[in-house]
Amino acid sequence: MTTYRDAGVDIEAGDELVRRIKPIVRDTFIPGVLADIGAFGAFFEPDFSAYRRPVLVSSVDGVGTKLKVAFLMNRHDTVGQDLVNHCVNDIAVCGARPLFFLDYLATGRLKPDVAEQIIRGFATACRENGCALIGGETAEMPDFYAADEYDLAGMIVGVVDRDAILDGSRVQAGDVLIGLPSTGLHTNGYSLARKVLLNHFSVHDRPSELGGASVGEALLAVHRSYLRPIRALIEADCVHALVHVTGGGIPGNTARVVPEGLRFEVDYDAWERPAIFRLIQKLGEVPEDDMRRTFNLGIGLIAIVPGDRKAEAVRTLEALGERPIEIGRIVPA
Repeated sequence: MTTYRDAGVDIEAGDELVRRIKPIVRDTFIPGVLADIGAFGAFFEPDFSAYRRPVLVSSVDGVGTKLKVAFLMNRHDTVGQDLVNHCVNDIAVCGARPLFFLDYLATGRLKPDVAEQIIRGFATACRENGCALIGGETAEMPDFYAADEYDLAGMIVGVVDRDAILDGSRVQAGDVLIGLPSTGLHTNGYSLARKVLLNHFSVHDRPSELGGASVGEALLAVHRSYLRPIRALIEADCVHALVHVTGGGIPGNTARVVPEGLRFEVDYDAWERPAIFRLIQKLGEVPEDDMRRTFNLGIGLIAIVPGDRKAEAVRTLEALGERPIEIGRIVPA
């Protein structure tokens, strides 16, 4: 006799996980959520009364090989936050407010303790961003993933008024690029970072360049959410476009919102590059162009603001405790 458990799938572990996470997930619910987790579909009734022409904005993403660092550190409470915040930022820079988030967790062997940590991370970030974690899928896939490894994906939906969509069409010559600091690598460039750093250190080593942090701690720094400063800039009506600096770095992502006939100039000496990036470049002898196209280099969000509203934009951000840095400008092509 051969059972499903013999094949590597533990139904009881799945049931145990659902029991554990139900109260965690419920704590993220906001008005509009119509069903508890466990239904065949997730239901959300949006209130569009504040919108003239509501448009839904969606995004899907993953955490990439940052997960490999989590495995080595045996720490799983941060990667869920990374994923939610990444997705939130992707729609927030379009002008949208997040409504709800769904996750996908696939693993070679389901361990309820590990999965609960991951989902607590999802829930923490959902609460902080005011969106609901309304559903997800947990797949135990023996022989496809290693027993102690997993992969994550997430999908978010938000809403923006059609007239308030930020797509780069308002950008014009004379606009200024204002950068906000990142908290580290965020969720991009980890294949290069791991290749360099883990060839010289273990994740538990504490090189002096990192100011007391271990390599693993520095690499697992949570990808921050920029929702609060983004909303403040939008409400102050002093932003033409926003850039979430992810894969492709500053040049690859800024180009996505700069219209034809214009170009952007970035002063890479305008801010001090965080130690983790300097260490990667030094140890790996990584060419500067690769650094710029792979990492955020310490700038996680760029606001493209009208030149005559720069001072107001800076005041708006500083009032939130942010450290805005003028890093470039928009000029004719």
